[in-house]
Amino acid sequence: MSHDVYQELGERGLIYQSTDADGLRSLLQKSPQTFYIGFDPTADSLHVGSLIPIIVMMHLQKAGHRPIAILGGGTAMVGDPSGKTEMRLMLTPAKIVENGKGIAAQLARFLDFNDDKCRLINNADWLSELKYVDFLRDIGRHFSVNRMLTAESYKQRLETGLSFIEFNYMLLQAYDFHVLCKEQNCRIQMGGQDQWGNIVAGIDLIRRTQSLDAYGITFPLLTTSNGEKFGKTAGGAVWLAAERTSVLDFYQFWRNCEDSELEKLLNFFTFLPVSEIKYLAQLQESGINRAKEILAYEVTALVHGQEAAATAYKTAVSRFGSADPELKIETSSKVRDISLQAAEENLPSLELDQAELETGMTLVDLFIKTGLVKSKGQTRRLIEQGGAYLNDVRIGKDRPITPNDFKENIITLRAGKKRYFQVRLPH
Repeated sequence: MSHDVYQELGERGLIYQSTDADGLRSLLQKSPQTFYIGFDPTADSLHVGSLIPIIVMMHLQKAGHRPIAILGGGTAMVGDPSGKTEMRLMLTPAKIVENGKGIAAQLARFLDFNDDKCRLINNADWLSELKYVDFLRDIGRHFSVNRMLTAESYKQRLETGLSFIEFNYMLLQAYDFHVLCKEQNCRIQMGGQDQWGNIVAGIDLIRRTQSLDAYGITFPLLTTSNGEKFGKTAGGAVWLAAERTSVLDFYQFWRNCEDSELEKLLNFFTFLPVSEIKYLAQLQESGINRAKEILAYEVTALVHGQEAAATAYKTAVSRFGSADPELKIETSSKVRDISLQAAEENLPSLELDQAELETGMTLVDLFIKTGLVKSKGQTRRLIEQGGAYLNDVRIGKDRPITPNDFKENIITLRAGKKRYFQVRLPH
């Protein structure tokens, strides 16, 4: 196999740790390999944090390897303590089955499922049939409690309380790897960096029970510059299901990313060439906003399809303006082919004379001029209540308009959640 997919994942920053980098790279170049990633159905939809493992699976499948997506119908009955400060809510078997259907449908959007190229397997198929005493005798004897307690996921939980049922989770995940290696010739497990202890436990179990070498890769857990978990907003998690997070809100989540995170997000969540991503990440001023438009469009198209992404993009442009209306910035993204004429015409607008700007026109004056509000008193109340926005940034107080407020000669005003207006300067 000519494509070095391990190197590409590394260049994109998608590998946090691996058990044997040289061995894995060689293995993935020699012949098609079977690997797996697990998804516990703790909700009826995945969220943006789940996109990293999905995208890694897509990279590897495109390179000719065979993914197995494990639906954790069995492990969800126990609850993974990794990354949690308290015990997960225990779900009923019926709810786990219902959640599993939603997640299976979502995974099918990204992966080509058939027995030759990719499989979706529920670990309840073997875990629900286990006899506990037999499991402890045959599998549990290979685990050292002292070693298990050194795993980061357990160490964190010991401070707040670790239930016995959660303590079993590592054994069950290791057993999954053991079963998949034995029955599917699966030698590689992947997961988030908080899964390292569980993955290594599975590798050790395979070595002890099957005398085979197995491998593990973990991905970095994304956080914001504030150290908060990536994929959270004031309204909660950002979901892949449009019923939970609207397509436009999903698009805007990516469009409003921090400048410092842009290159990382483009590498993680798009399939744009790494060389193009480096170019986009170096853009300044309006250029970086265009790069954010490209990021938002690409991820939205991946999750919701090209048509939905195009609609979200045009809606956002109609409200806030385009960062690159003349298409000066080169990109291989299909966003470049979307006509914005209709989007720009749909938003009410007016042209502001330069002389008016020089008279010291204030934000309150501008809101009245656009007709978004009827009086100065009403505008001041809107500002005090936090409902007045300039270029999607909440206005704290009245002040004069300056040339710096215009982005590409455009100001976008918003009153409340849905009423928008564009103010343009003559070119």
